[in-house]
Amino acid sequence: MASLFMLSCKAFLLMILCSSFNHFFFVTSTEFEVGGDGGWVLPKSRNHEMYNQWASQNRFKVDDTVRFKYKKDSVLVVTAEEYDKCHSAHPVFFSNNGATVFKLDKPGLFYFISGIAGHCERGQKMIIKVLEPETAPPQSSKENTTTESSHKSGAVEMAAISSPISVLFMVSFFGVLFI
Repeated sequence: MASLFMLSCKAFLLMILCSSFNHFFFVTSTEFEVGGDGGWVLPKSRNHEMYNQWASQNRFKVDDTVRFKYKKDSVLVVTAEEYDKCHSAHPVFFSNNGATVFKLDKPGLFYFISGIAGHCERGQKMIIKVLEPETAPPQSSKENTTTESSHKSGAVEMAAISSPISVLFMVSFFGVLFI
């Protein structure tokens, strides 16, 4: 009876560790629904900045994705110049399948417009800024003190652990659990 209880405890601990392992050791990406519940539609009001306002309320990282839901429309990724002109003869990306998912694969600005004539001019366009990946700036030996700004934000730097090291740790830990 005691060994069954011990086995149950080990199995429970294993499930907790496996589920939390992903949160601590792997970088995750986020999928954003463009426009929220409304989707990628022509703005009903004269608010030509509707999608840029939506984008400014989110923080986009490399490898995040944006999902466009629409009917009888399209999504184009274009250059800054084409965005300003609301026209593209050769877009960087084009989709008209009604449920487009676009991966933000690098830091910088991405320019999106509708491919339907007149929609971009009426506000169906958006700029997304993808943040640079977080990396620690190089420190000299004199800069090993914590700055006042990091205390104000409450941010804590965490060291990244490579996948092989984390896998080795997990295997070793589980080996101790089941021996």
